[in-house]
Amino acid sequence: MYVAAQYSIAGATAKGIAASIERGVAEGGFGPGDALPPVRRLADELGVSPGTVATAYRELRQRGVVVTRGRGGTVVAQAPSVASRRPPRVPEGLVDLAGGHPDPAFLPELRPPALVRPTYGSHRASPRLGRLEGLTRDWFARDGVPSEHVTFAHGALDCIARLLSTELRPGDAVAVEDPGFHHLLDLVPALGLRMVPVAVDTEGLDPEALRTALRSGVRAVVCSPRGQSPTGAFFTRSRRDDLVAVVREFPEVLVVEDDHNADIAGVTAHSLAAAGLERWAQVRTVSKHLGIDLRWAGLACDPATLARHDGRLLMTSGWVSHVLQETAAGLLADGEVRRLVAAGEAAYAARRTALIGALAQYGIRAVGASGLNVWVPVRDESAVVNGLRTRGWWVAAGARFRIASAPAVRITTAALEAEAAQGLAADFAAVLGETQATYGG
Repeated sequence: MYVAAQYSIAGATAKGIAASIERGVAEGGFGPGDALPPVRRLADELGVSPGTVATAYRELRQRGVVVTRGRGGTVVAQAPSVASRRPPRVPEGLVDLAGGHPDPAFLPELRPPALVRPTYGSHRASPRLGRLEGLTRDWFARDGVPSEHVTFAHGALDCIARLLSTELRPGDAVAVEDPGFHHLLDLVPALGLRMVPVAVDTEGLDPEALRTALRSGVRAVVCSPRGQSPTGAFFTRSRRDDLVAVVREFPEVLVVEDDHNADIAGVTAHSLAAAGLERWAQVRTVSKHLGIDLRWAGLACDPATLARHDGRLLMTSGWVSHVLQETAAGLLADGEVRRLVAAGEAAYAARRTALIGALAQYGIRAVGASGLNVWVPVRDESAVVNGLRTRGWWVAAGARFRIASAPAVRITTAALEAEAAQGLAADFAAVLGETQATYGG
């Protein structure tokens, strides 16, 4: 029985109806277990087609806001959530090539400041250390990104979550890369937003696919200019220019670039953020080249985006720890650390190239032009992952990175030496041969 009559659902489109219901859940108009009206009844009440309501309910199910209980109808979930794309635990005894992590040999030791003097009150009035702010401006300016307006966050995902939650409302659409960063593909629906997949090739986002997504009503775009996870794609100059031409047709859309591999991508930056867009932001994190425990990121953006981000930050955590800021500043300014990072960037490029070349010797196509990973298209992800597991390798099935794109596996090459790459390629070819013998084709 439909019991949530105290909340009036509104909307003339599937997106509007879904957003209305989600607001009802957030504001308490619907409680866990409350039944939504049957599709045809709600369609009659709103003057829309049953298909429109059915689409709204389907979107809510995909985000975990509601569940369907057969004849019991559609009800609000007990604990609205989304299915996680987090990786499974690495089995013991296997070489871990699934995590996307850097080689520890190229990470500096973290050196927090030896002395931190107590201060009176909070740092809300001066949340950013001047020394680190200057280093951050230089970091972005090095690659042509406007650095007049910069601020800090607790890592890339923390920053992107704040940007999207201040800019968009539940039910709004976000264009994401497909295949794309699995944590982002978890984050967007967790914020109550709809994902619109945009195809990626070796040069990043496909311009026509992006135009189609923007025409559908997308309010924000999240992409990587280089070191794209999982494919290693990067924007060439010509691709960047094509994408800029598309985005300028939709000046109200916020473009967020995640340049998380800025210092170890191995390629020149041709970013959208450097193109003079009206609404833009670029976030850079230090996790991949200075250490995963250094939860600090820099953000450069337009003035309106900066104000919204920092306004929300002040209402929540307030600021990034000054101890953390001092640590980051010390590392960014250290010449020895910069040389270590540069050595890592060269090694990562050589290791990617080594595996791609080794696989090519067996007629296996792989891509990975920048960053820490190689993406290998396959027909059967499970067969490849399990086959390599029996040979001592643990690689990532592509399913957790994909929405509508073709199957593949991701291999992190950051710590994979050239000799080991030859062995992995031989095992990969053997697994593919076994799969073809078993399933044909």
